[in-house]
Formats: sequence, C-alpha cells, structure tokens
Amino acid sequence: MKPNNRVLDGQRFILSCFFFIIFLCILASINEVRFDSLLKFGQCAFSPGPHNSSASPLIEPNTISPPPPSSSEIRILIGILTLPDHYHKRHFLRMIYGTQSPTGARVDVKFVFCNLTKEDQKVLVALEIMRYDDIIILDCRENMNNGKTYTYFSSLPEMFLSNESNSQYPPYHYVVKGDDDVYFRLQNLVDSLAPLPRQDLYYGYVIPCPSMDPFVHYMSGMGYLVSWDIVEWLAESDIPKKHLEGPEDKIFGDWLREGRRGKNRYNAKWAMYNYPEPPTRCTHELWPDTIAVHLLKTQEKWIRTLNYFNVTRDLKPSKLYHIS
Repeated sequence: MKPNNRVLDGQRFILSCFFFIIFLCILASINEVRFDSLLKFGQCAFSPGPHNSSASPLIEPNTISPPPPSSSEIRILIGILTLPDHYHKRHFLRMIYGTQSPTGARVDVKFVFCNLTKEDQKVLVALEIMRYDDIIILDCRENMNNGKTYTYFSSLPEMFLSNESNSQYPPYHYVVKGDDDVYFRLQNLVDSLAPLPRQDLYYGYVIPCPSMDPFVHYMSGMGYLVSWDIVEWLAESDIPKKHLEGPEDKIFGDWLREGRRGKNRYNAKWAMYNYPEPPTRCTHELWPDTIAVHLLKTQEKWIRTLNYFNVTRDLKPSKLYHIS
C-alpha cells in the first residue's frame, strides 16, 4: 500500500473514532435525561407531595401532636375515698377503670386518703405515685365522719388551679366522691352528664331509697357528683366549716341546702343502686343502663358484676394465652 493511502486510512480511523465517541456521549446524555425523568415521575407517583429538600413531608409518623380537647368535651374527676393500706384494692380498681375508654369526656380516677402514718406506707405509696400518679393525699387524719369529705372537696381548687394563662378552666366540670366498693361504668356516666348543666349541679342516688325527689334530702355516699363551682364554694364558704362532724353525706346535703346551692339536681336512680343481694329497698337487679353498682364487698360480687357487663369482651386473641 502506498504511503499516502496509509495516511488517509489513519485519518479516517481517527475521525471515525472521534465521531463514535461523540455518539456515545450523546447517547449517554439522552439516557440520563430519560432516567432523571423516570425518577421524578416515580417521586410524583409515590411521594405524598412535591419533593422539596427544604419542606417537611406531609405526614411524619410519631410526630403528630394530639388535637386540643374539644370545648364540648366533659372533664370529670372521680375521687375514690379509700385508706393508705388498701394496696390490693387500688391495684384491682386500676384494672377496672384502666380498661374503660369513654368517648366524649376525659375521666381521671384518683385515690384519696389522709396523711400517711407508717414507714411502709411512705415507701409503698410513694412507689405507687411514681408509677401511676393517681393518688391524692389530704392533710388530715383518717376518719369516717369528721371532715374527710370536706377536706377532699375544699382542697381541690388549690391543687388543680394554675396561674398559667394556657391552663383550662375549670380543670374539671364535675367532681365525684365515690367509695372503693362501687363499680362505675364510665361511658354511661358520661352519657348521663352530657345534657346536664355544668353549673350548680348536684347529682347522685337520692336518699331515702324509695324517694325519687332529689330536692328533699341528700345523695347516697356510694357516689355523688357536684359541678366545679360548688367545689369552689365549699372551699370558700364558712357554712361547711361550722358543721363538720356527723354523717358526712347527709351533712353535705345540709351544706348545700343552707348555702342555697345545687339548684340543678339529678336523681340517677335506678341507674345507680346497691348490689342485688341481699335484696332491700335500695337494691336493683343488674341491668345494661347501669351507671354504678354499690356494696361490692366481696370478690364474688365483683366477679359476678364484671361478668354480667362482659368487661373482657375486647380481649384480643393471642398465641401467648388461652382463656376458655
């Protein structure tokens, strides 16, 4: 082959390689554009919104704050008057009320007793408070009819009212005083309160048992309720302070009568009643519209009551247990 032809062939080869390299670059650029378009399309299809590195996603798991309580939501404090040494009873009642989830209200159940007097109480009750934060210790000596109920109600405003501007007022619309042998069905309680006034209310089971008139006597100590304005009145008025000794639930009614309080009254009979056995004028058979059952003095009575209301119906099946 002549030298000129070899030179021409070399030039053609170099030129062909140059154009081939340009072709590869163009092809790579086209593929990159296509890939980027597909990537953006995929982001549009599967992302909750347009991709923006400076914007937060619409939904972030475990970071959403619960909505503020509705102004129509009822706030109820149930104070169960008991004794410091009744550890087993408190743990039992925590199960009873902790497995109820009423709608339309916030219901706080707290256990109420007077000052601790023994070293073991100071340790065990302190541990309970650290674990459950559901105990109120009043500044009083344990008593049945010498002012414990008054101390309970009159201490609450100072305990719960806050100077913070964003705190809710009142902290509770209603305050209940209940015994530790009463079973409250929280949803029925909430439903019964929904249409009632939130001011000057006195609610419970009218005494004597045959009576249906809430304005004649007073409400049974099994569990009665007053609105927050009456709680504040009890803390400020001199009327209760002059008459502390005696059957506390009866004199509670006397305070309201003398102070012209509780103009709105609600008789919850027969949604509230004593356990059916032994039968008396205050008892009633268990029935679905129950708000409270009183005098559950034995485990057998508690179990029969809980079985009647089928409290374990929401137990989820699991391989970890079998309950027939």
